[in-house]
Order: sequence, then structure tokens, then C-alpha cells
Amino acid sequence: MDRLPDLIALLARRSAKRGQFTLASGKQSTLYIDARLTTMSPDGLALIGPLGLGALRDAEWRVDSIGGLTLGADPVSYAVSYASALAGTPVRCFTVRKEAKAHGTGRLIEGSFREGDRVAVVEDVITTGGSALRAVSAVRQAGGTVVGVLALVDREEGGREAIEAEGLPVVALARASDVVRRMGS
Repeated sequence: MDRLPDLIALLARRSAKRGQFTLASGKQSTLYIDARLTTMSPDGLALIGPLGLGALRDAEWRVDSIGGLTLGADPVSYAVSYASALAGTPVRCFTVRKEAKAHGTGRLIEGSFREGDRVAVVEDVITTGGSALRAVSAVRQAGGTVVGVLALVDREEGGREAIEAEGLPVVALARASDVVRRMGS
């Protein structure tokens, strides 16, 4: 995690904003963290992949695949999967659609998820935990076993606790308080 300070600095500089915002959860906040501004950048991806892979190893989750609800989870999952291939320990990735396709296979989960997989569900920013729990439900319905939730940022607003109340451990690479502290420096 020696590059974690670099990731927090990048999130503070690029993704964190002060003002009045309505979050995806519907909550009002004076802090908005648009993680996509970091997760969809080359330097962000280069940091997130190895850090996320290291977090999975540290948690000893031993997963077959990684993914979460589109769109926020997608670049994080892809970065970790790519880093796992470079490290010689491939972890497949997938995305969970917000609704099943009305055409083709009609799948809710796209990518290289397989029934029976041990899965880490990904979330870019946890606020209430709702998006991660939707992904957890989809993975379970498709025959996967969710071993935990990997978040880029925990807003520290009850989402972690909501996920943990469902019996799942949560690992967050950063907390909102880390990002805010760095905004001030």
C-alpha cells in the first residue's frame, strides 16, 4: 500500500469537490467525490489496479472474479483484473447491469463471471451501500459466492455498516476523511 498516499492525493485533487450536491443515494452532501475522474484516468488506473489487488491479497479473499454495478465499479474492476494478470495471478472481471438486457442473452451480469465463482464485489464510492448490495444480490442469484466488498472510497456515512450487516466484510482503499484531509494540504 506504499502508493496509497498517491491515490488519496489524486482523489483529493481530481475527484473531490465542495458545494451542495445530491448523491446517487438521494442524500444531500457538501462533499462530492466523482471517483470516475480518477478511475477513468491512466494514472488513476495504474494506482488502483495494484492497490486493489494488494487489498484482496491482504484480506485473503482468494477470488475468481471481481466486479460490481456499472458504471462506477467498472474501471476499478478492470484495473484490478489487469494488475492480477501482470502479477501472474489472474482474476477475471465482470459488470452488473442496472437492468437485464431485453435482447440477446438477457443477462444481468456481463463479462467473465462464472457460476460457482468466489467474488469480490466492487464499489467506487460507498455511501449507503445500496449499489454494492444490488451487485451482491445479482451475483448470488447467478450462483456466485460473494466473499467481500472492495471499495475505492468509503464516505463513512453508514454504507460500510449496511454491507457488514449483511455478513460481508468491507475493505476500502481510502476514506472520505483521508481525501478531505488531503484537500486541505
